[in-house]
Amino acid sequence: MRVLILGGTVFLGRHLVDAALERGHEVTIFNRGRHEASMPPEVERLRGDRYDEDGLEALRGRRWDAVVDTCGFAPHVVRRSAELLADAVEHYTFVSSASVYRDMSVAGIDESYPVGVLTDEELREAESLKPRDDKPGFAYGAMYGALKALCERAAEEAMPGRVLNVRAGLIVGPFDDSDRFTYWPRRVAEAGRDGGDLLAPGKPERQIQLIDARDLAGWIIRLAEARRAGIYNATGPDYVLTMGRLLEECRRATGSAARIVWVEESFLLEAGVQPWSDLPLWLNEDNEEHRYFLAIGNEKAVEAGLTFRPLAETIRDTLAWDATRTADPEPRPGLTRERELQLLQKSKG
Repeated sequence: MRVLILGGTVFLGRHLVDAALERGHEVTIFNRGRHEASMPPEVERLRGDRYDEDGLEALRGRRWDAVVDTCGFAPHVVRRSAELLADAVEHYTFVSSASVYRDMSVAGIDESYPVGVLTDEELREAESLKPRDDKPGFAYGAMYGALKALCERAAEEAMPGRVLNVRAGLIVGPFDDSDRFTYWPRRVAEAGRDGGDLLAPGKPERQIQLIDARDLAGWIIRLAEARRAGIYNATGPDYVLTMGRLLEECRRATGSAARIVWVEESFLLEAGVQPWSDLPLWLNEDNEEHRYFLAIGNEKAVEAGLTFRPLAETIRDTLAWDATRTADPEPRPGLTRERELQLLQKSKG
């Protein structure tokens, strides 16, 4: 199979390249060339900026069996790409997001749950924006989820019955520079080296969800081979994972002696700690809009063959990759160790 990947050098795209090559496919990547990554010599590279009117010229006149779109954030951009490729490919995978849903006020929502909507004014504003080079989705702020839903519709309208819309949950693993997951294995390992305490938010039985990018990538390639279409919530695992279990797995995987100290949400909020950004994977229970973002239904994807590697493997591999990173130009998400220790001291009264 000849596979075209829109994106392909930052995170999920890199794993899609690996998954496609492992299954014997020919791979072409198309992107702006802003992020250099080592690629096997057999991977074809095409350059262009899909957010420019004439930025898709490198794709014109070419044919592939399937395309995977990892970097579509605005519906007019996705529509332009899908329309150009409609007669050039048999199957189109759009990597969407679980953020498409109107709210996360109930647990276990499935693919039929209502999606977010935008006003005409918001849509015009979104279409005037251009993604940042480093974190492109951030340019759209609170409009991100509703725009992803419109992107899904744009792809389906251009290629009816041939589109796989993957509503991914929290994607983690090697090459994930968001630190939304990496923070915890790293912090458990750091606290363990000095035998210190580790601040954990809320309750240990709180459910969380995540999916290793390698599991997601392999599943997407298999579904593209089968020309599977439709909408799927793609997150994991296939059991109820709790925050407590994640941290215990991190302790075992790293051999850490860290002492996990669970701190009440009310204390953290009063202290000005921001859910998700200051403490990744924490969504406070009082936030009805996002409360169950890490508890969506994934049964349809599991029935379609989505599988999950052991959590300990994801933890170890993520830490191994993290150890190779250089200093970031921007501060990473999460509490500094100094701030964490201050909060722990205050929480003890």
